[in-house]
Amino acid sequence: MSSDPALTTTSYAILGLLSVRPWSTYELAQQMDRSLGRIWPRARSKIYEEPKKLVRHGLARAERQLVGRRPRTVYAITAEGRETLAAWLREPGDGPVLECEQLLQVFFAESASPADTLATVRAARAWAVERNRGNLAAARDYQAGEGPFPERVAQLLLVGRFLTDYYRLVAEWADWAAELVERWPDDLRDAPVAAEHFAETVRRAEWSDD
Repeated sequence: MSSDPALTTTSYAILGLLSVRPWSTYELAQQMDRSLGRIWPRARSKIYEEPKKLVRHGLARAERQLVGRRPRTVYAITAEGRETLAAWLREPGDGPVLECEQLLQVFFAESASPADTLATVRAARAWAVERNRGNLAAARDYQAGEGPFPERVAQLLLVGRFLTDYYRLVAEWADWAAELVERWPDDLRDAPVAAEHFAETVRRAEWSDD
């Protein structure tokens, strides 16, 4: 057994990619940016470290190859790696962790001007639109039967639907929030807060009681 630190969720993410096909570290980093980065964003430096750790744990193997005259290392999953991945998948993971700097800025809006907060809300909508462009392009590719991994379309549909609804949620919230912020006075203590907005928020939150 390796004395390396225990496997992390990022380790399992890389192991999962290796279960699809062998990759070089550069290709793994690209895949993390293109696909997994939307649900598990990590710095590229971390991505480059993980395959070597998997090799030391006996969960992947490394093979040196030449691309023209340039050497590269390609990583592939081992039988032990597949067993380890399957064991991880048998245990439900943790739920989402929300990390949003823009929402944090809205939370402390009394220390900003309404114009600043409005710009932040509009930036949140722009983020959702930009992220959804890639999401929509991928969805259309798979819908047309042109996605790069057609054998994985069933699980990709589930993740894609989550991301689609998430980006739409952010955009719709930003539209709603912008309408309210546009009516804010300079002193937020004097901001109008309609009772129906609270009532609607409570009504929407009651979905878990059904």
